[in-house]
Amino acid sequence: MGAKISRDDFEWVYSDQPHSDRRKAMLKTYPQIKQLFGVDPHFKYIVAAMVASQVVSCYLVQDLSWGWVIFWAYAFGGVINHSLTLAIHDISHNTAFGTSKAKWNRYFGMFANLPLGAPMSIGFKKYHVDHHRFLGGDGLDTDIPTEWEAQFFSNSALKVLWLFLNPFFYALRPMIVKPKPMTMLEVHNTIFQILFDGAILYFWGVKPVVYLLAGTILCLGLHPISGHFISEHYMFLKGHETYSYYGCLNLITFNVGYHMEHHDFPSIPGCKLPLMKKIVPDYYDNIPTHDSWCRVLYDFIFDPSIGPRARVKRSFDAKDRLIPKKEVKEESSDNDTTENHCNCVALPTPDNVVFKDSNGYVRHLSDGISERMLSDMTHHQAKFNETRLD
Repeated sequence: MGAKISRDDFEWVYSDQPHSDRRKAMLKTYPQIKQLFGVDPHFKYIVAAMVASQVVSCYLVQDLSWGWVIFWAYAFGGVINHSLTLAIHDISHNTAFGTSKAKWNRYFGMFANLPLGAPMSIGFKKYHVDHHRFLGGDGLDTDIPTEWEAQFFSNSALKVLWLFLNPFFYALRPMIVKPKPMTMLEVHNTIFQILFDGAILYFWGVKPVVYLLAGTILCLGLHPISGHFISEHYMFLKGHETYSYYGCLNLITFNVGYHMEHHDFPSIPGCKLPLMKKIVPDYYDNIPTHDSWCRVLYDFIFDPSIGPRARVKRSFDAKDRLIPKKEVKEESSDNDTTENHCNCVALPTPDNVVFKDSNGYVRHLSDGISERMLSDMTHHQAKFNETRLD
């Protein structure tokens, strides 16, 4: 069954998420970042082309054998559909038409939703707001696995199953953790989806409908692109709750890998996040990052220190206010490092080193630490130091 997960609880912290403070500090030092706010002028045309490609694919697969239907659903259609879910993510931040045309963004999200086979655009928007506002919030951030998931999927084999079932948990968990009343926009989303699916079924039969649904389920589950679900917020380095990935898969995922940047500035379209990173290198060049989503999935499955509980959590009261707790002061030692000016961390070197993370907590790195990520941090820190010396 594989290695049993060693974590017996989530990583509880008692200060607010770091992104709001980072945002204020960056805007104070680099006010030109505000010029990147707004819309992506090419975004809606790219999304329209992707939707059109899936409609054409539905026509092409209608006479294929079932085996080929599933193959193309995983190898091609699912990749497009996964990318469309990330387009819906960007649309939820009003980057298609801007904040002044919020309704336009909502209905464009429904349009991008059509090839997915099931309505999710409006529901995603409704809960994604809480993910940014209450990152790690217990009972508020529905991106975090439930306690039942953490207890049941407790070894490598079951973690593979959990990854495969991820689209179902992603869809159903919000309704269990924090149910919200259905809105009229969600009704519209559902009606448009039923009409689209019905039209595909009427004109081309059941195989194209299965092609769309199978692609969505398979590629939001155990698929290389799905590594972003794990890489974004699962705690590979103790005390760090948001990670970026700068690899080539960003080209087909609207730069969702620039996730630290996205949480720092949700109003910046994905296409402009690399430019934002270049404007403020001192905030991003020495933070822990992932270099492969496939490697992320491999580590998640086989590393016993990483599992559904490898997430930072915070407690909020009934009025959605953070519940603080006085930090337990630890005696300083020769191994202590200090927080640098960009709210990042200084690099640890020996085992059991004590350091202060971006939230200001003193932590020990010997528990649940990824040696690969430490090596990557050492490499990035060395490059950063060389740049500063030049």
